[in-house]
Amino acid sequence: AMIIVSHDRYFLDRVTERTLELYRGTIDSYAGNFSAYWRQKGERLEVQRRTYEKQRIEIAKNEEFIRRNFAGQKSAQAKDREKKLARIERIDPPREIAAPVMGFPAAKRCGDIVLRAEGLAKAYSRPLFANLSFQIERGERWGILGPNGTGKTTLLKCLVGRATADAGRVQLGTGVKIAYFDQLLADLDDGEMVVDAIRPEGKEFTEPQRRDLLARFGLTGDVVFQPVGSLSGGERNRAALARLAGTDSNLLVLDEPTNHLDLWACDALERSLNAFDGTVLFVSHDRYFVNRVADHLLVVEPHRFRVLEGNYDTYQHLAGRGLAGPATAPASGEANQPGSGKETKPRGGGEGSGGEKPAARRKRRFPYRKVEDLEGEIAKRELRVVELNELLATGEVHRDGERAKALKAELAEQQETLQALIAHWEEASELN
Repeated sequence: AMIIVSHDRYFLDRVTERTLELYRGTIDSYAGNFSAYWRQKGERLEVQRRTYEKQRIEIAKNEEFIRRNFAGQKSAQAKDREKKLARIERIDPPREIAAPVMGFPAAKRCGDIVLRAEGLAKAYSRPLFANLSFQIERGERWGILGPNGTGKTTLLKCLVGRATADAGRVQLGTGVKIAYFDQLLADLDDGEMVVDAIRPEGKEFTEPQRRDLLARFGLTGDVVFQPVGSLSGGERNRAALARLAGTDSNLLVLDEPTNHLDLWACDALERSLNAFDGTVLFVSHDRYFVNRVADHLLVVEPHRFRVLEGNYDTYQHLAGRGLAGPATAPASGEANQPGSGKETKPRGGGEGSGGEKPAARRKRRFPYRKVEDLEGEIAKRELRVVELNELLATGEVHRDGERAKALKAELAEQQETLQALIAHWEEASELN
């Protein structure tokens, strides 16, 4: 038997079979893993809210009747209602765990290309990464994955100018304004009051405006007048996020932003980043967070990397098919790299070194597409097929003939498209 306390929602989903919610000294039990708990919690809250509100309205109506008629012609009815009201078992308010609203302001429009890295390399006592090239476009949300020690934090610092790369260059697009979240939270001065520590440089930001901003991130009351050094890890994290929101930046660069946050604050941050109309680049070990936020992944290992379109589920799916292994960076630094736009081409004319003509290559059946794009689309289609099969296995769908028919038609369409995509991918893998 195991009892586990963890903020790692992905881990809980894969390991646990029952979830206990501890809140205000009481425990509620839910069958299933974290995702099952989250779904059941929402359903229970909906019922609790309706039941509580219905009783509250009924009590208020009776109290008003008693107040108006206690000494009038209907006094007997009023006294009877008063006795019944005293015997009613009051329903507790909904067991709702308050989450901060968070939210980031609308981003000022910048160029289509937000950030371009070309041939980046960095080493300390050993190489961290080399010949790393990729490009981020406006509105994209990029997650960086990789084992500890591969230089993910160092890479972020090179991109935002807090560290100098040994080779290569970083170009920011027109009108790009960066806000950086340091996982060590070193940008907040321990000696300053919280309400002053989040003030962005060079911005007119009154104290009431700063207090409103902190309240959105769950920091209210006397806490905002305490020194930063007295805050808990979670409070300090939310203060740092509030400081980011106050900078009015259009590129958020986040290093482990979910550290110290509870599950409800993580959910609020995920919703806020998904609603943000600017660009996001982050490093995170929180796979659930990566899955909900990222639409592109940069998978980094020593001397090698791979750019994937999709989230963590996409990466896991491709890894399971043997398609997501990072591409090794050649020693020469000139060969093809995912995302770099560079390709290795044969030297000389159309003949081999011996003067013989190369073997004829078969003609394409499909239009040219990048292998990475096809892999991403295949993963999405296969995930949808799984979802459709799960839906068709439920009794609710079988009782709705029209919906079952529509889902079966979509399933057939998805499977047909998937077969064509796989054939396209095989051709692209051979001929590109």
